[in-house]
Amino acid sequence: MSLTPAAAMNIAQVLTEALPYIQRFTAKTIVIKYGGNAMVDDKLKNGFARDVVLMKLVGMNPVVVHGGGPQIGKLLERIGKESRFVDGMRVTDSETMDVVEMVLGGLVNKEIVNLINRHRGAAVGLTGKDGDLIHARKLTFQPPEAPDTGGDGGVSEDELMAQVKVPEIIDLGHVGEVTSIDTSIIDMLVGGDFIPVIAPIGVGEDGFSYNINADLVAGKLAETLQAEKLILLTNTAGLLDRDGSLLTGLDARRVEQLIKDGTVHGGMLPKIRCALEAVHSGVRAAHIIDGRVEHAVLLEIFTNEGVGTLIHGGRV
Repeated sequence: MSLTPAAAMNIAQVLTEALPYIQRFTAKTIVIKYGGNAMVDDKLKNGFARDVVLMKLVGMNPVVVHGGGPQIGKLLERIGKESRFVDGMRVTDSETMDVVEMVLGGLVNKEIVNLINRHRGAAVGLTGKDGDLIHARKLTFQPPEAPDTGGDGGVSEDELMAQVKVPEIIDLGHVGEVTSIDTSIIDMLVGGDFIPVIAPIGVGEDGFSYNINADLVAGKLAETLQAEKLILLTNTAGLLDRDGSLLTGLDARRVEQLIKDGTVHGGMLPKIRCALEAVHSGVRAAHIIDGRVEHAVLLEIFTNEGVGTLIHGGRV
C-alpha cells in the first residue's frame, strides 16, 4: 500500500530535519545513561536499542552506561535481604555487592547487549573492572551538620562545643566514587565499530569492587572522552520551572541561578549537578530527557525541539 501525499510529506520532513544533525554529529561520541522506565517497558527497551543502532549506523559513536537499582532490589528481596538506603544511596555490604555485580554486570548488562544485537547492532558489555576501566574509592558520606542552636546564651565556648553534636560519618560499605577512568578499552571497541555497554562498577586501590551511581559514571566518562553530548534518561519531562513548564536551551550560568533560587531541588539536583560538571569539563552539551517517551534519544538528537532539557556551556 502506497503512502498518501500527506504521510509521504511528513516522512520527508522528518528525514530532511535529521540531515544536518547527522552531518554535525558524525564521528562524535555521545554518552547515554540508560535507566528508569526505558529499562523495564518492552516497547521502550526496543525503541532505545533501535535508536542506538541507528546512531551507530549513521556514523556516531554511542557509549551506553546503565543503572539497575530496581532489579538489584528485586533479587535482594528474593534472597530475603533487606535493602537499606541513606540519602538515596544503597548501603552495600559484601553480600549485597555480590548481588550488585551479578545483576549489573550479568543480568542487566547482557540483556541490553542482547537487545542491541538483536536489532543488528554490535554491542559489547563491560563493567568498570574490565580493561581497568573505572578506578574508584570508597565514598565517605557525612550527613548535614546540626542546625544552629540560636546563640550561646551565656554558655562558655567549651560548654557550647560539648553541646554541638558533630554528625557521624556513615559507612555505606561498597559504595564508591570515580577517581579516574582509563578509556583504552572504550577507544578500542569504538574503533572496531562496537557499541560499549558499561555497568557502573569500579575497583579501588584496595582491590575491592564498588557500586557507583550510574549518572556519575556517565558524566565522568563523557568528560574523559570529551564527548559531544551527555544524555541522561529520566522518568520526568526534564527540568521544570516553578509553573511546571519545561526549561531547555540553558547555559551553565542560568542553571546555577536555578539551583540557588531553589527551582532545582530533590532528585533532579544530582542529575543537574552531573550535567553542569560535564559541560564545565568540556562536554559540548548535556541533555536530561524523558525516557518514558518512545525513541526519546533520537528525538532529542535529530529534531529541532527534542523531548527534554538541554544544558550547554555557552558554545552551542
